[in-house]
Amino acid sequence: MSKYRIAWLPGDGVGNDVMEAARIVLDKLKFDAEYIHGDIGWEFWKSEGDPLPQRTIDLFKETDCCLFGAITSKPRDEATEELDPELQGKGFEYFSPIVRLRQELSLHTNMRPCKAYPGNPLNYRDGIDLVIFRENSEGLYSGIEFHPFPDEVRRALEIHPKMRRFGGISGDDIAFSSRIMTRRACERIALNAFEFARKHNRRSVTIVDKPNVLRETGGLMIRSARKVAKDYPDIPMWETNIDAQCMWLVKNPEDYDVLVAENMFGDIISDLAAQLVGGLGFASSGNIGDNYAVFEPTHGSAPKYAGKYKVNPMAMLLTVKMMLDWLNEAHMAERLEGTIARVISECKVRTYDMGGDATTLEMANAVAGYL
Repeated sequence: MSKYRIAWLPGDGVGNDVMEAARIVLDKLKFDAEYIHGDIGWEFWKSEGDPLPQRTIDLFKETDCCLFGAITSKPRDEATEELDPELQGKGFEYFSPIVRLRQELSLHTNMRPCKAYPGNPLNYRDGIDLVIFRENSEGLYSGIEFHPFPDEVRRALEIHPKMRRFGGISGDDIAFSSRIMTRRACERIALNAFEFARKHNRRSVTIVDKPNVLRETGGLMIRSARKVAKDYPDIPMWETNIDAQCMWLVKNPEDYDVLVAENMFGDIISDLAAQLVGGLGFASSGNIGDNYAVFEPTHGSAPKYAGKYKVNPMAMLLTVKMMLDWLNEAHMAERLEGTIARVISECKVRTYDMGGDATTLEMANAVAGYL
């Protein structure tokens, strides 16, 4: 019997390619696991009206964690058009399966390391080593939206004086999204960031929001972080606005260490930070809850490259490293990161984004060769 049971979700497009690369490395590491395939993605939306079928959700209950490739996601109208004809008009509504997965499994913390490995020709600057903690379950990505704008929601919001500006506008002409944040979630994401900073001897924690404009939700985030910070007097806490933080990450990325933000702002700064260290081909992430975690590279499904084995698998291999760390396989994780760093620094095997012509699997085999 294997030591671990891993939910294996390739998803769409190049998700299948990079998962194949991951398996090459995991097998070379002699990682003792049973990999159990799960269905997720665009094809299941089109054929079943559900990109995250219940059978896949049930699979999570039987496994230790999940490794996930990539999914295709499209706006609501396009998604509806691509449903199989027999499902059209039956009330199916598309909702991002990865967002739903995070919410259903209470994967409240999204952790995204962004590290400039020496020798990477795509590094914006050497010496960058950021870790972003993104609150994963609330914020502007809560999914509570309306269009048309229902009369009952309008009436409920009329207690706010600024709603008067929209009084004469038809509900068909208003789309509404809500940014919902709770004290519990704000404190939890700050606590996780400070705990990580202390455990790994990080220099500082920076809280990123926009409380001067988003006074209530942003204010709650800042107040919650300040409360948590009192228990970590050895770790400086900085507070920045999202717009200024984007500028400073480009200007002085080496000044920052651990950054914390709500869902959408965390999404923005983690993609920016990824570009500083080579782009999405090097961007790994973990969606972490109290008892379960889903690990995924942050790139999309890139349908035009599907099956061509062209994309850089390093994001997926670094994601595997995160999974091994979470499973307390620290020695395996350290070996894997060391060989990834070696392949990058040698620059002998490079995918197209790095200026080479190696395939996805050739890159994976180069890493496996040093293991």
